Amino acid sequence: MRWRGRRQSANVEDQRGRSAGFGRGGGFGRGGIRIPAGRSIGGGGISGIVILVIVFFVLRFLGIDPLEMMQEEPRGGTPVQSAASDETAQFAGVVLAETEDVWNGIFEAGGRDYPEPTMVLFSDQVQSACGFASAASGPFYCPGDTKLYLDLSFFAQLATQFGASGDFAQAYVIAHEVGHHVQNVTGVLPKFNRARQGMSEVEANRMSVRVELQADCYAGIWAHYTEQKGLLEQGDIDEALNAANQIGDDTLQKRSQGYVVPDSFNHGTSAQRKEWFQRGFESGRMSDCDTFDGDI
Repeated sequence: MRWRGRRQSANVEDQRGRSAGFGRGGGFGRGGIRIPAGRSIGGGGISGIVILVIVFFVLRFLGIDPLEMMQEEPRGGTPVQSAASDETAQFAGVVLAETEDVWNGIFEAGGRDYPEPTMVLFSDQVQSACGFASAASGPFYCPGDTKLYLDLSFFAQLATQFGASGDFAQAYVIAHEVGHHVQNVTGVLPKFNRARQGMSEVEANRMSVRVELQADCYAGIWAHYTEQKGLLEQGDIDEALNAANQIGDDTLQKRSQGYVVPDSFNHGTSAQRKEWFQRGFESGRMSDCDTFDGDI
């Protein structure tokens, strides 16, 4: 993808290197309690206090304000890097900006405003309006705060563990999560979340598959307009289709356990995910991404 030198989104919140605070992991893999960075445990007694007082006045004598130094570090810890400091973060910011351009245009053509989502970059674990999550949960979108969450280390995992390398495989992941935001704005996610409360687990899984496939189709729509802008390079669409194939429910289950359980699918098979991304890419129309057949 030809992304260098293009606009990066202003809707990026870089939380990498910050502690998520105290929390206990639920169903997100790694969890446990994290002690906020920048704090120590234990005491120094009276002698420690005297030393701190002496250091305080020595710094003031040297023209350094210790209070300013303390204020510069936020409670949650200081980010070890910014969104502009490494190439992968810059790439993610450009992809998000490109989704903003596409969806603003589509919504404007339909007489609607597109409220742009925020992308939160985090490392290891993060607190969202949807709860506490670790990097093991993978990229996700939270409708409660209209933010998509991404640990950039997932891209390395995507390439090495899932066999889906290439920058457009990464772009597909971001565009898919933005697709969930579009569903939230259009009312699909709220309707699904209400409907699933009265469903069995199997029924909810089947409806979840439809939600995920529509997000794949919306990612394809973004790719459609990105190609029209001349930003795609040879092999980009193949990278996205390969990623869709590698993270299909059937492929993941075969890889992890050697057999598949269709009733437990909640994202769609490899063939379905490829089909719906391709449909969005070829059409460029939201009307061609109806995976629900009027059921929602």
